[in-house]
Formats: sequence, structure tokens, C-alpha cells
Amino acid sequence: MSSVFDCRDEAQLLAGMRHSRQAIARGELVVIPTDTVYGIAADAFSPSAVQRLLDAKGRGRDMPPPVLVAGPDTLAALVERVPEPVQRLVDAFWPGGLTIVLPAQPSLVWDLGETKGTVAVRMPDNRIALELLAETGPLAVSSANLTGREAAITAANAQEMLGDSVAVYLEAGFSETGIPSTIVDATSLVGDAEKPVVRILRDGAMTREQLEGVLGELLEPEEQPGPDGSA
Repeated sequence: MSSVFDCRDEAQLLAGMRHSRQAIARGELVVIPTDTVYGIAADAFSPSAVQRLLDAKGRGRDMPPPVLVAGPDTLAALVERVPEPVQRLVDAFWPGGLTIVLPAQPSLVWDLGETKGTVAVRMPDNRIALELLAETGPLAVSSANLTGREAAITAANAQEMLGDSVAVYLEAGFSETGIPSTIVDATSLVGDAEKPVVRILRDGAMTREQLEGVLGELLEPEEQPGPDGSA
């Protein structure tokens, strides 16, 4: 049976963090608050835990989860290289609602699904999430919902969908924005692409204008609709 902790109560917060660390260490799932929406978290370096996360959401290996980290230093350890434009994005928007896709560090032994050698990384702007990440290390985290349903904006909302597939729920009230992170693909900046660009894969908390202010012409232009309205 799942354990639920109301993290607005300091005593429950301490107990919830302890139970969450223990659950992650056992390869179980935890629902945590973030600055965007609630996330379902698993040890990123436990293939069985990651598979449990995908199963709980009803998601296949073709939709691998992003990885949340406690700070920019961890990003450098997880990816092949941090190009200078990506460092600018990190400096401007982390912690915050920006997920960055880069080629994964080849030496890492993990299995997030069919990633094609990449990893999507984000540093959330949420005290509870960051404290847990500092203690557990990188976590595979996807929005806390069944695939095809709206992302949870409270732990109770997540529990309605995920039930006992999750060991621990950390409730902290309504999520700060309820808007998922923006995802950008910066993989072409690492390698020998003739014209490297950063592509927006999913619109979210960070706007195109904000990204353009940092990247300038490196941000792939928005696709313009044709005369018939098609893109």
C-alpha cells in the first residue's frame, strides 16, 4: 500500500523524504512535486525501476523518461559534452522549466529505453525535488499521470491515476505553474552538423522568445504555415 506525506507539515516532510530515499533505493517509484507538474520518479540507473515507471504510466520504451538532476555539474557528468550555447541556456533558465536533450555520456551504464544515445536533462526549481535529488542522485522522472491523461498538479491527483504502483506520494499542494517544461534538442551542437541548430521539441514553460533571447540564430526558425494552413 502507498504512503502519502503532506510536505506542508515539516514533520511529515522529514518522514516523507526518508521514505522516498528508501523507496528509490529499493527500486520503487515516488511521486514528487516540481516547479512544473508532479513527477513520477525512479532511480535512473536501475533498469528495472525505469521499466516500472514506464509500466505505471502505460508507456512503451519508445518514450524514455527525462532525467532530473540537482545541479549543472551533474549535467556535465551525464552527457557527452556541454556546448557553450547549452551552457548559456543552463545559466539563464536552470533551475526551471527547460529540458535539454544531448548525446548521453557513452560510459554510463543505464537503460532509460530507446533513447538513440541521447538523454533529456532538467534541473527543477523546487526545494523538495532538489533536496531529494541531492540525496539520491539523478532520477528518471516523467509527469505523474497515465499516458493520454492530463499531468497531475497535486499528489492526490496523481494517486487517483497511479494508485499502488507508486510507493510514496509527496503532497505539497498545487504545482506552481501546472505547465510542463519546454523540451529542446541540442544534439546537433555536439558533432559535425553542417548547420547546427537547437530545435524546440515541446512548447512549455519557457517561450520561444525567451530561448531566442539566449540563442539568437541558433534556435531553429518556427515553421511557417503554407497557404492552405498546413505546416
